[in-house]
Amino acid sequence: MRIDDGVDEVSASRNHLVFAYYVTGHGFGHATRVVEVVRHLILAGHDVHVVTGAPDFVFTTEIDSPRLFLRKLVLDCGAVQADALTVDRLASLEKYSETAVAPRASILATEVKWLNSIKADLVVSDVVAVACRAAADAGIRSVCVTNFSWDFIYAEYVMAAGYHHRSIVWQIAEDYSHCEFLIRLPGYCPMPAFRDVIDVPLVVRRLHKSRKEVRSEMGISEDVKVVILNFGGQPAGWKLKEEYLPPGWLCLVCGASEQELPPNFIKLAKDVYTPDVMAASDCMLGKIGYGTVSEALAYKLPFVFVRRDYFNEEPFLRNMLEYYQGGVEMIRRDLLTGHWRPYLERATSLNPSYDGGVNGGQVAARILQDTANGKNYASDKLSGARRLRDAIVLGYQLQRVPGRDISIPEWYSSAESEFGLRTGSRSVDNNNSSVLDSSDAVEFDILHGDVMGLPDTMSFLRSLAELNVVNDSEKNTEKHNVRERKAAAGIFNWEEDVYVARAPGRLDVIGGIADYSGSLVLQMPIREACHVAVQKIEPGKQRLWKHAQARQNAKGQGPTPVLQIVSYGSELSNRGPTFDMDISDFMDGDQPISYEKAKSYFARDPAQKWAAYVAGTILVLMKELDIRFKSSISMLVSSAVPEGKGVSSSASVEVASMSAIAAAHGLNISPRQLALLCQKVENSVVGAPCGVMDQMASACGEANKLLAMVCQPAEVLGLVDIPNHVRFWGIDSGLRHSIGGADYGSVRIGAFMGRKMIKSTASAMSSESYSNGNGNNLDESEEYGIELLHNEASLDYLCNLTPHRFEAIYSKNLPDTMTGEAFLSKYDHHNDPVTVIDKKRAYGVKAASRHPIYENFRVKAFKALLTSASSEEQLTALGELMYQCHYSYSDCGLGSDGTDRLVQLVQEMQHNKSSVSGDGTLYGAKITGGGSGGTICVIGRNCLKSSEQILQIQQRYRNATGYMPFLFEGSSPGAGKFGHLRIRRRRQVPKQD
Repeated sequence: MRIDDGVDEVSASRNHLVFAYYVTGHGFGHATRVVEVVRHLILAGHDVHVVTGAPDFVFTTEIDSPRLFLRKLVLDCGAVQADALTVDRLASLEKYSETAVAPRASILATEVKWLNSIKADLVVSDVVAVACRAAADAGIRSVCVTNFSWDFIYAEYVMAAGYHHRSIVWQIAEDYSHCEFLIRLPGYCPMPAFRDVIDVPLVVRRLHKSRKEVRSEMGISEDVKVVILNFGGQPAGWKLKEEYLPPGWLCLVCGASEQELPPNFIKLAKDVYTPDVMAASDCMLGKIGYGTVSEALAYKLPFVFVRRDYFNEEPFLRNMLEYYQGGVEMIRRDLLTGHWRPYLERATSLNPSYDGGVNGGQVAARILQDTANGKNYASDKLSGARRLRDAIVLGYQLQRVPGRDISIPEWYSSAESEFGLRTGSRSVDNNNSSVLDSSDAVEFDILHGDVMGLPDTMSFLRSLAELNVVNDSEKNTEKHNVRERKAAAGIFNWEEDVYVARAPGRLDVIGGIADYSGSLVLQMPIREACHVAVQKIEPGKQRLWKHAQARQNAKGQGPTPVLQIVSYGSELSNRGPTFDMDISDFMDGDQPISYEKAKSYFARDPAQKWAAYVAGTILVLMKELDIRFKSSISMLVSSAVPEGKGVSSSASVEVASMSAIAAAHGLNISPRQLALLCQKVENSVVGAPCGVMDQMASACGEANKLLAMVCQPAEVLGLVDIPNHVRFWGIDSGLRHSIGGADYGSVRIGAFMGRKMIKSTASAMSSESYSNGNGNNLDESEEYGIELLHNEASLDYLCNLTPHRFEAIYSKNLPDTMTGEAFLSKYDHHNDPVTVIDKKRAYGVKAASRHPIYENFRVKAFKALLTSASSEEQLTALGELMYQCHYSYSDCGLGSDGTDRLVQLVQEMQHNKSSVSGDGTLYGAKITGGGSGGTICVIGRNCLKSSEQILQIQQRYRNATGYMPFLFEGSSPGAGKFGHLRIRRRRQVPKQD
């Protein structure tokens, strides 16, 4: 339902009404919009009791009335912020449990009693969930007024922090369902818990003074440019400096710390009326929230914003801000280092175009008054479609990668709300073909290489061609958003060569986490891949983004090499679509910087940490191969390998990036060497303790073959043909790694601890044997036994120890668990260069050590069986080896409910009557990669019935969990087999009349 914005002032009601208005404890933004609604209710002659933790001045500055009653109480905590830009997800859930879950019974009893005592006619909530339940228990109607709800925000936190918190989300949604309807504000998120929705205009505070009056009172002349810094608290350790502002600018600082400010920064009073100051400014610099975005749009104030981490309201508000041409995104690095000028100058050139209503407070107040008087605001149409749309997006939120921003589907973000305001970007003509007409496309000559008939490569080349017409029209925006395309269109010189590389993800058939212990592994490159386009450009000829150009001008050194990267898919994650840096940042004098410095460099801005996987390849080439880059580099990264599903999306990005850079610079690097260098990127620049298996599969694999490799460190044994009667599938569980259980890093540490203990035991036994026998008169068997112990005392890889030796001698001496402190006090170190032992943590040792020893044996047997004669026994044995591997993962603590359920479904399908009575079709399954969720690998007979059963498993899993698994089918060549493409735009010959 919509309520038009052309309403008169809320007329005085014949009935004197009492409203109880609950305000969430998250930030001032909720309180400031509540002020506007409450003001109109009081003007209509009603009493309003506001339950809030916000300071009194937020309300009393705007409302001076005996009808306003402030009750200081916080019944939820919102999102706990680690700093001004980062939310602590686990702390948020723990704080909510402490604030609202543990004392829930007491809260409900107290609130019911209080609501009855004030004789409330209506309960209003923004957006405290328990208030709706308390109202229902008191027999009072309730309404929510908001643009987001906490079940949506906490959904991602639950995925990241562990399933023991998931009841919080269900309880919040259940509480909201007691609400009669939702008054929904523009820029809204999906909120399927609410049964009915009424859309209203923006709720913003009114202006008290004109721009001229405010400037006059502050002594600021009209010719001075003013930016208001509005962060609700400054990032920790941040010190403002005079040179951050362009000459002639002033900065008005809200919520400044006690630090002394430079002369061109002015600290505003704590109780300053922010709307007046905003309207007197030329632009605002801050973080996105409903209050800042709505008031920036209402006052047509350009907004320079910095992304926040882990607050999922942001992308919906950001889409609205950018749709009305009111926003400029600043990367966090430039905020903290004071590189503000290009963003401020860009902001002042904007012409924000919002022309919708700004009287949402008045409209909402009228609806609340009518509801309290008994009016039924039943929707004029069914809400099923709206709730389904919201539920789909919220469901996707529950299944996505931790730390990534919510994906806003095009059909959701471009839909018109019932009030007529868009939630996001402009709509897209979905009838456009993904293949451009030849008249639109700028074709390329392929000067080197072969697309090999790969449809994804041809699609990527078409996307490059589209960049040449990006400024002519904004069609074909389905694949990538307009911002990404515009950024990409400007980084290439289309008259020069562009180099394209491709690297696939991989399906871990068997071997998994045993790679770092030296196991044999069998890996299959999948169909999905990452493409990277690279161009080497003379520094003086490179088209730089404005802020990069300003940074270079400030150094006064003339053109120097700059790296500019565009990554498609930024709207699928909480990251900026672009990254740039001076390549000289990788140098410390005449030597490349250390990996530790590089790790810190990329960690400074979580929204751009993704760039470490791409730019890190340049630093590794500098350090490991002594390469120096004298030219600028432009890169476009486009990956179809889904993240967080255990199919090596990061390795595909690294391998494709390094392959393209090497090709552009004429470097001849073998696939094996390239894989090892890319592992160095992930270990040393990104800081992830992976083995080399993923990079090797992406670089050295071939389509429809298994790469057989002994990870000591990376010896390729060859390619194993997949027999025609055998097929592998990957099925994604939708569940991601949880910090609540064991993780890849701790299991790896446990394995290296075990190796250290085994070596110590072998050394002691070897010395004891020599001592007892005095080294003389030993028979042949005794000499052999001592030689074995001597070899095991210098064990390089756990997988070089056979299972029977492990069980006969070492297993009984390994503890199930051991604290880091106890281990270090006895052994000093665990000899793993990419992990660090936490003294306070307990590590599983025995299971983590046993897994790679037995896994190596299983993989050898699996490889031998694949080459044996085709038989039912062959397939059954292959499947059994995979099942054993799966349960060994679980013993290490790397299992998950989702992957266990999928494996169980495979077993049920394998052992049902139809499969048992005839030739079976599915034979085994196992969790893959680093475990703790992700994808399982399934082995089956290559036939139609197997495919049908895989689809049945998909459906059964969805019925049980609500999540439709992503299915990985097919294979494609690795980066080495693909090589690279060298392309150049074909000159267009004018048509003759």
